[in-house]
Amino acid sequence: MLWKEPWQPEAVLALMGTILAAFLFGNVAAGLLQHAGLTGFRTELSGGNILLATLSFQGAALVLGTVYLKAQELSWRDALGSVSWKRCLLLAVIVLAVVVPVMIGLKFLSELVLQKLHRPVEDQLAVTMILGAKPWVRAYLIFFAVVLAPLGEEFFFRGLLFSLLKRFGWPKLGWLFTSFLFALFHTNAPAFLPLFALALALTWLYEKTGGLLAPVMAHSLFNTANLALLLCS
Repeated sequence: MLWKEPWQPEAVLALMGTILAAFLFGNVAAGLLQHAGLTGFRTELSGGNILLATLSFQGAALVLGTVYLKAQELSWRDALGSVSWKRCLLLAVIVLAVVVPVMIGLKFLSELVLQKLHRPVEDQLAVTMILGAKPWVRAYLIFFAVVLAPLGEEFFFRGLLFSLLKRFGWPKLGWLFTSFLFALFHTNAPAFLPLFALALALTWLYEKTGGLLAPVMAHSLFNTANLALLLCS
């Protein structure tokens, strides 16, 4: 597992708090710069806003995580685990083959309930960003979705939050609470239940392999498949 005996819960909590503070600061800064009408920040699809939105959380997790791992005399290789990439890839593909049909069914039911309640069924903000962005921004968003987001989010949600709750003796709460926050983090009502199911599957991969590589691979493959469908439609 990513969690090592020398790790102090207080230090991990401080790391998570710093990442969340960077996320909050990035969102506040983006709002202020957009309100000021500065070039690059005038709309949600402006390059500056997109960079702040994507790097303030996932980017902060990667940068601060690297610093923290180094301080613990660890590396990203240690965090990814010792299981071979071929086995991790195989497990990721098998898990996605099982969970994606479930996610499709949950998304259909969620949209049906929202329509019955006369609530709007909206695409995720990431979808809007990719479709409406300039070519260079779209290229960055694709790289972000396939590489940066899976690594940063898996490090935070599975590597830190889930491991911390498990260390405190709350493994079941870790499964549910981590998956709940992961789904909530993406701020899209129709996608909440599907992403909750995906998060449970990613946590299972983390537990099964004892490292982040398998959930990162599954996360990346899922995002890649969605991007391919989006760009080809």
